[in-house]
Amino acid sequence: QVQLVESGGGLVQAGGSLRLSCAASGRTFSSIAMGWFRQAPGKEREFVAAIRWNGGNTGYADSVKGRFTISRDNAKNEVYLEMNALKPEDTAVYYCAARTTYWPELQSAARYNYWGQGTQVTVSS
Repeated sequence: QVQLVESGGGLVQAGGSLRLSCAASGRTFSSIAMGWFRQAPGKEREFVAAIRWNGGNTGYADSVKGRFTISRDNAKNEVYLEMNALKPEDTAVYYCAARTTYWPELQSAARYNYWGQGTQVTVSS
């Protein structure tokens, strides 16, 4: 299996920036794509961004497009989420996820096999 550990969450002022990291371990050679999802209290878990290990194809939710950037370091088995121009509505627990099966879409949470414990991001106004 694959183990995922997120880090980098915290408290930031609106308009500020924050970078999240996700370290993957275990059978990481089987991973196809990595994704970031978030969940605010009382809300459904929503897709944020994702990236394929090969080729680096990316996808973003409309709500974060232009503000967030996902990237990966294949050698380190790490993925990152650079968050800029943060808004209070970005406040949520952010989860890193890994997918080990092929699927053309990046944003389908059900297609991701492994999930991290989550890291809290709080944006103050």
